[in-house]
Amino acid sequence: MKNGKWKIEYFNEINSTQQYLLKRIEKEDLNYYCVWSENQTDGIGTKYRKWKGKKGNLYFSFCIDLNEFNFVPMQSLSVYFSFLVYKTLIKYRQDLTIKWPNDIYLIEQESKKISGILTNIKKSKIICGIGINTKYTPEIDGEYKAGCLDINIKNDKILEEFLNEVSKKHKWQDVFKEYKKIFAKSKEIFGIKFDLNNDATLKR
Repeated sequence: MKNGKWKIEYFNEINSTQQYLLKRIEKEDLNYYCVWSENQTDGIGTKYRKWKGKKGNLYFSFCIDLNEFNFVPMQSLSVYFSFLVYKTLIKYRQDLTIKWPNDIYLIEQESKKISGILTNIKKSKIICGIGINTKYTPEIDGEYKAGCLDINIKNDKILEEFLNEVSKKHKWQDVFKEYKKIFAKSKEIFGIKFDLNNDATLKR
């Protein structure tokens, strides 16, 4: 896969793309670096809960310099990148939305989570991990129902399109404007009673 300034590394199987990059940046100065796989055995999600996936879906993490994205409020980075995931996927499935702050859901008869985003800051780097159920629905017990995109698009094409969106460095104001529209429609679905501040945090 060729993607301009990005250095992209592929693994047939990996325990966690996020943990792999977090270890790499301890010793290396990485920027515009992406690691991806279609088989992640020990992925992590929000609050370091396990991200359950299935072989054949898309799992990746990328690393970029924080100062290159200082136009985005630091507390809003996950919101920013979740919108870019949504922007990439909405071309293939129209029945998608974002559950505040950064989960992508498929809206059918009921809402089903198809993507999660985890963002860390370490050594002045943004390390963002993303899992997308592109082909298969994992078995999830408990807090949410999972779904999958079920589209005939290769994972590397989806990844390439997403990284292109990151490279464009969309203005935060433009992203937030579109994010607010999605949020307004999704509030009722997910039972959210609050509005958004200008950094996409909730007004409580």
